[in-house]
Amino acid sequence: MANKKTLILGATTNAARYAYLAANKLIMHGHSIVNVGLKEGMVAGVPIEKAETIHPDIDTVTLYIGPNHQAPLYNYILNTHPKRIIFNPGTENAELQQLASSNGIETENACTLVLLSIGEY
Repeated sequence: MANKKTLILGATTNAARYAYLAANKLIMHGHSIVNVGLKEGMVAGVPIEKAETIHPDIDTVTLYIGPNHQAPLYNYILNTHPKRIIFNPGTENAELQQLASSNGIETENACTLVLLSIGEY
């Protein structure tokens, strides 16, 4: 399986959150990650950074922030120009999906954890 470098938007050190679980599962499945969140810390051995640095080599952005907090991050997400954006349950956003599509970025309403568990990531 190829490494699909993944930017986790909404990364957290809270072990009860799905973003935390996804970070660890992605690493376990051989994917490198970039953690982007509000608070400093480490998840799966990778520091959490602010949404400032554009990483040009991102395959997938997986969203763990609700649509009401996404608009200020549209430019950051689009300028990263991933191959795809995964809208995890509760993060679905038609406006961002349309922006992504018009910029040649695939979108998927899915659960990163499920995709990893069934080998469809």
